Amino acid sequence: MSGPPAPSPSAQAGDVARYMDEAASLLDLPIPAACRDGVARNLAGLIAAGALIRDFPVGEAETAPVFEP
Repeated sequence: MSGPPAPSPSAQAGDVARYMDEAASLLDLPIPAACRDGVARNLAGLIAAGALIRDFPVGEAETAPVFEP
């Protein structure tokens, strides 16, 4: 199953909201209007945190391969 491409860590709020809408649609996950801003804020934080982990230098350590669907 291929989903929408994730927004970049420096994505604008509109990009995160668009990703949230597309992913929720694919998952058949309703997001109430009252919760949309909070979900988008949390998703933006998770994207930024994931980028910190992805970009952390590990030096000469052997790493696992990167999954590319």
